Amino acid sequence: MAPEPPLIVIAAGGDGSRIGGDKPARLLAGERLIDRTCAWARQHSDAVALAVRPGNGDWGTGLPQLFDAQAGIGPISALASALHEGARLNRAAVLMVGCDLPFLPADLVPRLSAALPDHGAAMPVSSGRLHPMAALWRSAPDALDRWMAGGGQSLWRFAEAIGMAPVEWSETPEPFANVNDAAALAAAEERIRTAGY
Repeated sequence: MAPEPPLIVIAAGGDGSRIGGDKPARLLAGERLIDRTCAWARQHSDAVALAVRPGNGDWGTGLPQLFDAQAGIGPISALASALHEGARLNRAAVLMVGCDLPFLPADLVPRLSAALPDHGAAMPVSSGRLHPMAALWRSAPDALDRWMAGGGQSLWRFAEAIGMAPVEWSETPEPFANVNDAAALAAAEERIRTAGY
């Protein structure tokens, strides 16, 4: 029997200032970034939600919205909302991904899930870099609440504190390339045009 898939939470609450605002609605090959990420998430779980700022809406996705309990401290607050929702849904794990990761690998969930036992988090590594915005976390919100109460705001430092399993990806082109600005968006367009994905 296959294990229950994680809750997948798409973090879409950043201001996107480097790309001119409203990053989730930016078009990549004629498709909004949020739609591309939602389609990927729905292929890998029956439970998908958005971590957003109040007033952002759901961009017409119809997905449940999770709101940061603490604004202005970055994605750690989105993770807190995600872990509380994962615990509420009785999901053993939560995968939080950024809405600006248009090339997530198809094997992300199974590979991270295989590494999670005996760890608090499993995090992709590629080209020598950790990718906390595509990591799998055990649904244990109390540990994160305590971390944040002590002033903790770093995703990867929290992952280290709870025991992180790094999982290496060596594929090229970079599966965790993100779209943070106009140059990255143009590069992603070219990648799709030449490689077809």
